[in-house]
Amino acid sequence: MSRKTAVVIGAGFGGLALAIRLQAAGVATTLVEKRDKPGGRAYVYEDQGFVFDAGPTVITDPSALEELFAAAGRRLSDYVELLPVSPFYRLAWEDGFSFDYANDQAELDRQIAAKSPADVAGYRRFLAYSEAVFEEGYLKLGAVPFLSFRDMVRAGPALARLQAWRSVYGIVSSFIADEQLRQAFSFHSLLVGGNPFATSSIYALIHALERRWGVWFPRGGTGALVSGMVRLFEDLGGTVRLNAEVERIEVAGARVTGIACRDGWRCEADAVASNADVVHTYARLLGGTERGRREGKRLAAKRHSMSLFVVYFGLKRHRPELQHHTVLFGPRYKALINDIFRRETLADDFSLYLHSPCATDPSLAPAGAGSYYVLAPVPHLGTAQVDWETEAPRYRDRILDYVERRCMPGLREDLVTVRCFTPHDFRDELNAHLGSAFSLEPILTQSAWFRPHNRDDALPNLYVVGAGTHPGAGLPGVVGSAKATAGLMIADLGHAAQAGAA
Repeated sequence: MSRKTAVVIGAGFGGLALAIRLQAAGVATTLVEKRDKPGGRAYVYEDQGFVFDAGPTVITDPSALEELFAAAGRRLSDYVELLPVSPFYRLAWEDGFSFDYANDQAELDRQIAAKSPADVAGYRRFLAYSEAVFEEGYLKLGAVPFLSFRDMVRAGPALARLQAWRSVYGIVSSFIADEQLRQAFSFHSLLVGGNPFATSSIYALIHALERRWGVWFPRGGTGALVSGMVRLFEDLGGTVRLNAEVERIEVAGARVTGIACRDGWRCEADAVASNADVVHTYARLLGGTERGRREGKRLAAKRHSMSLFVVYFGLKRHRPELQHHTVLFGPRYKALINDIFRRETLADDFSLYLHSPCATDPSLAPAGAGSYYVLAPVPHLGTAQVDWETEAPRYRDRILDYVERRCMPGLREDLVTVRCFTPHDFRDELNAHLGSAFSLEPILTQSAWFRPHNRDDALPNLYVVGAGTHPGAGLPGVVGSAKATAGLMIADLGHAAQAGAA
């Protein structure tokens, strides 16, 4: 095509993956980022020799990343090394029961049989179901844009056959009887911002996805994957502009013409794609247009995922007894999740995810020390009225005390550094509507065609990428969204080039 131009707003995984695909296809692409580093939710903090990955740390489907690099004529392994994580997770309950979720069928069978012998066969049936959903929902539709309701209708029979109206927890419970094992195989929807009791059973595909390709971690941390993607984009000739907060997407007639930043810098482009929060994109960046105001209001009224409270901490001693990923289930499951998604105040208890990356890569902390983070799902700012400026230190201390009691004795005396990221930070640093950590909640009526479309319906050269569009949150989801959006943009820009030549 004749040289067309594009600007991508937001250097998270979705924006980076989209920018790489566009640049590799010959579209001169500029990637603009509000913060001083790329990464978005995968930002990196460094303090006293400790390296903290801010956000996504569970890397699944490396084939999607390999395909992305291959589309640019490069190899993923030339830019970043992925290390296997096993077990995928250690799941631990307050009564002392623990379950190592690994990609080893015999070991899974052994653990399930020791807990509930009748559930061994039930788990096998659940795995078969998960694989069927994975085939239909991920392999066939994960990177296909849903632009019209006809697309949804075509997918309807398969969704109906797979009982997509049921919840993840509901479908797991139809196969597995033991309550703790039900929790072990239904918590995954929380990793993409979904309530296991409300999220469509289609998201049970995450289990099969992990069993197919494993769980991985980049040497050097998730930030090393971000750096590798930035280096690839720049090797292809792309331009990254940091500390560039977009003030508005500029529109003339029925088309976008570029962006304007707060510092006065402007960039004209043939197409604009936003990896920013979808409500922010429409209500703020397009707030001066009727389309932006109307769509922003519509999206703001939808159901949004929970937020997160994250504590990053460095200890002077590494804890080799910990697995890379640990889920600490609290005393309640369904009742706590209901509180997270519906309650107007913080619950007194919590379930936690504990990240111990030095179990896989000791280089992320000084010699003999350990970097960690622990996160608690919490209500977003539209659900619970919490003064996080006041509550954050108290909540941090409650979480650290709980972790110390459960699995890290002596945590306090080993503490070197600590910092927090609250729902206010999701709102202010990441422009996330209501401080939501995963954009729109992944219920059936907010999935596929019902999600914001990869190409805007009214502005034909405006596109969306990332967690807020199809297929949704999680690293495979946002990388898949980039593939779907890039396909549309490259085709549209190619048609425009041909029309211009004619």
